[in-house]
Amino acid sequence: MEHDALDAGEARYELVISVDARRSGQYSDAEKPRMRERIYRVLETAFAQAGVGRDAVHMEDRGDGVLVSVPGRIAVTRLLGLWMVEVHENLREENRSLLVPLGLRVAMHVGPVRHDSRGISGRAVDLTCRLADSAVARQLLDRERADLVLAVSDSLYVDVVSAGGKFIEPARFSPARLALKEGEVSAWFHLPGRPAPDIGPIAAEEPGAPAGGPPAAPVGGPEAALAAMDAALAARAAAAAGRRVDDSDGDDEDGADRYRAQGDLSVHRNNVYQQPVHIGRVTGDSHRKD
Repeated sequence: MEHDALDAGEARYELVISVDARRSGQYSDAEKPRMRERIYRVLETAFAQAGVGRDAVHMEDRGDGVLVSVPGRIAVTRLLGLWMVEVHENLREENRSLLVPLGLRVAMHVGPVRHDSRGISGRAVDLTCRLADSAVARQLLDRERADLVLAVSDSLYVDVVSAGGKFIEPARFSPARLALKEGEVSAWFHLPGRPAPDIGPIAAEEPGAPAGGPPAAPVGGPEAALAAMDAALAARAAAAAGRRVDDSDGDDEDGADRYRAQGDLSVHRNNVYQQPVHIGRVTGDSHRKD
C-alpha cells in the first residue's frame, strides 16, 4: 500500500483493527498454519464482500492474528457495519466443520498512525491491541460461547457507533471500564447477532492492573459506567481505612457486616467462652490480658 506520508515523523488518522485468535497457544505447531489460513480467509473474504479492495488496506501478520489499518477515504461505518457482518458470517461458516471452533477478538479505534518500512505504530495501535487482548474481551467470548466479540474505543463509540447506521446498532453495545498498562480507559463491547452483553458479572482485571482494580461497568451508558467505578473506589477507600463497608441500604444482602482493615481487626458477637482467652497481640513488654 502506498502512502503520501511515509516519513515516520508524520501521521495520518486511520481506523486501526486488531484481530486475535482465542487461545492460540493451545494450537499445536501442525494446527497453527491451518488456523492462520482460516483467519485470513475470513477477513479477506469479508473485505471483498464489503467492497473494500485488499490493496486499499494495510495488513500485518501477528502470528495468531492480524493488525490492519484502513485509510480515511474508506468510511469507518462500512467496516463497523457491513464488514463485521461478513466477518461473522464467514467465521460461522468456517466453524461448521470444526470440532473446536475458531474464536476471534476484534478491536477498533481511530487515531494517528505512523507508517514505516516495517509496519505501523503509535498510541492508536497500542490501544487497539490492548482492547482486543483485554480480560473483558477474553472472558466475554468464553462465557457467552461466542465465535466473535468486537471491542471499540470510547471515542469511536461516541463519534460513530452512537449515531447508528447500516448494520450498526448502538443499543447492542455495552460499556466497560478497563485498567490497562497505560491507565484506565472506557471501551464498548458487542457480540454480533446478539443483544447487548451483560458485562457486570465479568471480572475485568487487566494484565498488569493492581489487585482489586475497578470492576467492569454495568450497562447504562458512560455516566453509569463512571458512577459505578466511583462507587467502587469509594468503597475500597473506606475499607482501607478500617471502616465498615456497606451497600446502599446499610446492610449486605446476606445480613452480615463486612470489614476490611490494613492492621488488626477483631469482631466478636454472641460468643460464649468456656475458659480464658486472649484477644489481640502482645507487643513489647505489655502484659497478657485475658
